[in-house]
Amino acid sequence: MEAVIVIKPGASKWDIRQKVWDYIEDNNLANFPRPVHNRIPNFKGAFTACARVSELQVFTQTAEVKVDPDKPLEGARLAVLQAQKTLLVPTPRLRTGLFNNITPPQGASKEQLRICSSSQGVKDFSVPVGLDAKVKVDLVVVGSVAVSEKGFRIGKGEGYADMEYGMMASMGAVNDSTVVVTVVHDCQVVDIPEELIESHDLTVDYILTPTRVIKTNCMHPKPQGIIWTKLDTEKLERIPILKKLRDLEEQAGKDVTLGAVPVPAEPGLQSGQPRRQTRRRPRQNMQQDAEGESKQEKRAESEQKARQRPARVRKESRGDGGGGKEGEFNERGKGRRGGNMKEKDPEEAVSEVMSQRKLPLSVTTVYLGGIPAGLRVSELKTALREREAAPLRLTWQGAQHRAFLDYIDPQAAEQALEALQDLSLNGHSLQAELAKSQRGGRRSGESNRRPGPSAAPKTKPPPETKSDSNEMTEQ
Repeated sequence: MEAVIVIKPGASKWDIRQKVWDYIEDNNLANFPRPVHNRIPNFKGAFTACARVSELQVFTQTAEVKVDPDKPLEGARLAVLQAQKTLLVPTPRLRTGLFNNITPPQGASKEQLRICSSSQGVKDFSVPVGLDAKVKVDLVVVGSVAVSEKGFRIGKGEGYADMEYGMMASMGAVNDSTVVVTVVHDCQVVDIPEELIESHDLTVDYILTPTRVIKTNCMHPKPQGIIWTKLDTEKLERIPILKKLRDLEEQAGKDVTLGAVPVPAEPGLQSGQPRRQTRRRPRQNMQQDAEGESKQEKRAESEQKARQRPARVRKESRGDGGGGKEGEFNERGKGRRGGNMKEKDPEEAVSEVMSQRKLPLSVTTVYLGGIPAGLRVSELKTALREREAAPLRLTWQGAQHRAFLDYIDPQAAEQALEALQDLSLNGHSLQAELAKSQRGGRRSGESNRRPGPSAAPKTKPPPETKSDSNEMTEQ
């Protein structure tokens, strides 16, 4: 089958990633989270593709399966649990260890297994697996940005899948007989030049798409362990489990010399091109699914008019971030309620400043929707800290089931979005995505000038609507 995305001669890994990400976005082939840049794309049809894993002969013969925590692989994790096999899931970004054994409740229903296969379930129903554990993994399921029919794979550029496999090889959990499967959209199957594949890159044996099962017959060797010269001290500090493995291998007499790896030029594309894509992307496809294009255009017109009125207030709010920390917020509070709003219960405060630093002039805002009734802002802040996604400022709108998180730049916001995938609190899944407005000061500026009743009917407003976000200081 001819590849949909044509890769030009001389293309780098980052060129291929960018072409795939752009194609998926331009053709609206992905589900939440969006945009897909810098992610393993959660493509439409992922669940259908994942279901094909149970059709593989190796699946029927395996006892332990390792599946990556990416959102599009949720269906594969569910298939493993339904088959009553041992499911091992890597700790996201290897923050606290290598992987976890997902242990559902005894006699779990299909719905309970579905919850266990989600990222929140992975967190709630997991037992850590240490480097000294006696584990034999027969099947590995990984996500990909691009893959070739020859079995060459390209991830999102951070190397976690490669490191995870290398670590499993070091601890004897995988060997030459271990089968590696990836699950992708048909458009992600492209021609990848073999010269791009390095010794530490993980290759795949099977490719599952919504329409095909591809056996690659790849003969390229898989990683036999961690190649320490590819790592530096900074990487070890970020991933404590790597540091522990290095100590063990050093005690065993192995060469664990780290390389002075310079910052490559290509990852600049990761922080540059995808960020431009994030700012220019209209995000109309998702909005049209919910309310229609015409409704969005009318709302955009009303937002533009609303933004033109309170320019002076926006400028004042830029310094304190609407958090009630400095004089501007106090004056606005007195104007509406005859007193400083900070006197209210802190759980009902309009804005929670999670950093005492003055906000920069430009921030990147993440919308967090689907907040369940009764959730306290302190509980959300705790969850954000646990996922290492604490913002510069958190603006709380619990009554409207939403919050806004301000980050210092688009890259920090993208990292937070990745950490917040499948966040679930009090049994409710929360929706995290980039807000339409990218300046926190503008969002809170005019809210105190709006009458309270105007917010009443908007119990579940569109996440990207600037005028909605302007009403948050009324809550």
